[in-house]
Amino acid sequence: MVLVTLFLLSAAVAQAQVPIPISPTDATQNTTQIPADAAGAGTTQRIPGQDAGVADSSGILGSSSQSGGTMALPAGQIIAILQQRPEVVIELKSMLADELQQQGTQVRADDITDEMLYNQIATNAEARARITTLLRARGYVSQDTLQTLAAGVDDPNATGDLSTSQVGGLLTGGEPGGTTAQGTSSGLSGLGSALGRSSGAATTAMPMGNTVPYANRSTQTPAPRADQAVTASTDEPKVLRRPAPYNLQSMRDLYTQIPENSAPLKRFGSEVFLNRTSSAISRGGLARDTPLDVPLGPDYILGPGDTLTITIWGGTTQNIARAVDRDGRVLLPEAGPIEVAGLSLERAQSAIEAALKPQYRNAKIAVTVSQLRSVRVYIVGDVQRPGGYDISALATPVSALYAAGGPTAAGSLRTLRHLRGNTLIEEVDLYDFLLHGLRKESARFQSGDTLLAPPAGPQIAISGAVKRPAIYELKNGESTLTSVVEDAGGVTVAASFGHITIERIDANQKRETIDLAAKGPQDNRNAMTAFQVKDGDRIRIAPIAPYSERVIYLEGHVERPGRQPYREGMHLNDVLHSYQDMLPEPAKRGEIVRLVAPDLHAETIAFDVAEVLIGNASIPLQPFDTIRIFGRYQMDAPRITINGEVQRPGSYPLSDGMTAAQLVRMAGGFKRDALQDEADLTTYTVVDGNKITGALTSVRIGAAVAGSDRSADVMLKPGDVLTIHQITGWNEIGQSVTIEGQVKYPGSYGFQEGEHLSSVLRRAGGFRETAYPTGAVLVREQVRELQEKSRQELIREIETSSAAARLSPNLGPNDSGATLQMIQAQQEQVLAKLRSEPPTGRLVVHISSDIDSWENTPADIELRRGDVLTIPKRPSFVLVTGQVYNATALTFSPGKTAKWYLQHAGGASSTANRKEIFVIRANGSVIGRHSGGRFDPDVLSTKLDPGDVVVVPQKVIGASLLWRNLLTAAQLASSIAITAAVASL
Repeated sequence: MVLVTLFLLSAAVAQAQVPIPISPTDATQNTTQIPADAAGAGTTQRIPGQDAGVADSSGILGSSSQSGGTMALPAGQIIAILQQRPEVVIELKSMLADELQQQGTQVRADDITDEMLYNQIATNAEARARITTLLRARGYVSQDTLQTLAAGVDDPNATGDLSTSQVGGLLTGGEPGGTTAQGTSSGLSGLGSALGRSSGAATTAMPMGNTVPYANRSTQTPAPRADQAVTASTDEPKVLRRPAPYNLQSMRDLYTQIPENSAPLKRFGSEVFLNRTSSAISRGGLARDTPLDVPLGPDYILGPGDTLTITIWGGTTQNIARAVDRDGRVLLPEAGPIEVAGLSLERAQSAIEAALKPQYRNAKIAVTVSQLRSVRVYIVGDVQRPGGYDISALATPVSALYAAGGPTAAGSLRTLRHLRGNTLIEEVDLYDFLLHGLRKESARFQSGDTLLAPPAGPQIAISGAVKRPAIYELKNGESTLTSVVEDAGGVTVAASFGHITIERIDANQKRETIDLAAKGPQDNRNAMTAFQVKDGDRIRIAPIAPYSERVIYLEGHVERPGRQPYREGMHLNDVLHSYQDMLPEPAKRGEIVRLVAPDLHAETIAFDVAEVLIGNASIPLQPFDTIRIFGRYQMDAPRITINGEVQRPGSYPLSDGMTAAQLVRMAGGFKRDALQDEADLTTYTVVDGNKITGALTSVRIGAAVAGSDRSADVMLKPGDVLTIHQITGWNEIGQSVTIEGQVKYPGSYGFQEGEHLSSVLRRAGGFRETAYPTGAVLVREQVRELQEKSRQELIREIETSSAAARLSPNLGPNDSGATLQMIQAQQEQVLAKLRSEPPTGRLVVHISSDIDSWENTPADIELRRGDVLTIPKRPSFVLVTGQVYNATALTFSPGKTAKWYLQHAGGASSTANRKEIFVIRANGSVIGRHSGGRFDPDVLSTKLDPGDVVVVPQKVIGASLLWRNLLTAAQLASSIAITAAVASL
């Protein structure tokens, strides 16, 4: 209800065409700001394009908010889901509009703008809770996800921005970048893991041609690759959604823009050298401690430093390890030294076998290289750690470069030069390995060789609808656009060849933009093959339109709402086949909202649902048509009302053919006190379309519900009011009164309607000898309610009385300030006493111990349900209270006046209002200065009876007659309760 209340103001403002006080919109980025108070401690989160990269604005992203016991998604998450699923926005606006209309506010769904909706989500926790419930019911979020959010983030004001690709992946319960599927039951099951990663693009912004710094690389288990931009064709297209003027799915699809890709690109191949396992070389060890990364074949040339393992078996079995010394020889047992340096491994095995066979009978010999020799290679140029490295003799340029940490941001990946002295041995292109996985046979390193990584050559950046957007290095300075696209993995099926732009730098002069435009797709491909890219080019291949151009939309009171394919010659009855395609009780009228060319303005075409279903109305459809089917209770919903003695009285929707008996059954049936003979039916009729007349008829409702007389039942019309009466005297069943105090048989007594006080007292056994009927207290609930209303009104009048009503007109300005302070203090004192004395509900009765003397007289009052009569004992005192020197109870003396009792209480004090002294009799009646006539004696001359109370009120400060009367009445009202308290003593 809070959400609806908040929307009342927004909708009213929208109808009045008054600017909505929302945050400003950035036209260039198409972003809407969310109030900072919802985003956390003094921060302002932005919603890019109201669609992609939605930042959390609720202050509780990744956590959960409690609103009425319901766990809620953060505002940023809700807005992200709504922007990914515009059909939910449409449904949400329609539901809100229906709620407001049911409450009497005529608001359409189109009056609720996106900004108003997002602002409420960002600032209203209850709105987030209710929308979370809706998302969970539609399958966009699961309870497990909410519990994960609650357990994973402790700070309820933490933010957790998600990019569009992440949100798209989270909607399927997988990692960002997965294929989205509407309404999956998994909901946001991957949300908990995604919140642990940084939001947005995972790369660091850098100028073109730079790589990510290599410092702080892991030397342990390689870390997973950072999240990259999602470019799969199955992903939801990234768009900026502009606020649509109508709450239509077709409008929301068309009101989209294809955004520029603002995410920074990474240099292709830079990740290869980021994460490396710990190796002997990285620890400064020897090459022989490192594993070989190429197979060791029989043509391997041995040299000083290699270690051979000679295995002999046959006549004897032994393993002999021998290292090739600096002279190129190995020392064999019994055979002596043999020279193997410069020999291939195959030839060395033959020589060793020939030398050992004469020494061992029937011996078979195998020779393997157990440890390789190391060579000193100098890796220089633009590498992370240039210097000399001891690497294995079989190391390749890739492994050597890997040992040096890879190229720097300025180092080339296309040209590595292997130098031996002044001679260029070979050039290595790492793209062959990075793009195609090819590791060509390279020349072997020798000690003293140099591996040079020169500066990077020409570079271009390619983004958009390609599979691997990145920064690529060109070789030899020339390349076509087609070859660059091939290096980028090719274009996706969503690529638009008619929208290829190149941002080019005219060397050392200016920048220019080139549009690779052509007449058709094939011409565009030829143009790409002929177009030569240059250093510094930034190529963007835009995607095709993010919406289908041959689609219609079905929404409202239907079983399967959403997009449906359009085909030529399609008619309305091709979509609506029967009532089975709709929910129960559709409205008689539907509508088609058509976007009319050329400007696609909206027009509405109404149709009769029944005529379409039977084939009498065949309306041709066009692309982007929206077919709306309404429920019977959405379109000027007919309602009827039932009041009175039924189980669930209230307003009910009127279905076709509903009768009075059916309405009673829908309301739960009769109560036990229902009068079933007749019921009143008020029917309203519109006359001449300009006035309403009402007619009252009687319905034999009991017979109608029982079905004993079909003619007794009547058909109902919209607006009818059926009233079921109560059986006469039902409320008097079980009524009783309570007699307490000095009677012979106190207790609760049932009574008949119209029974009087004397009758009940006789049934209670009459008065006891100690009874004091004169001070009887009769409490009635209806009297208490009236006294409470009177007391509240008196309090309100005292509180709202102005200063002019309290002061005397002739009071000087110098005295008004001090006087007002005194009046204020007196007012607070009187109000405090008035509030502390609740109304008693006492009804004054004049009875005596002789019941016969007042029976059947006006004093013999008629009793009501719940009356409580208390007969006190005869008191032996008179109470003097108020502004006297000694407020006390004095022993009763027969024949003494109020003046006598006042004197014995010390007399009135200096703050007493002697003119307004009054006496409250034991029976509750009051004797004041104006009670009698002009010639009646004053109050102080009144002779008192036991239990009477003399009240000396406080002198009222202020000369205003109105003010004096108010405070005097307040003092009297607060003193009435005293007599009821005296009766209980």
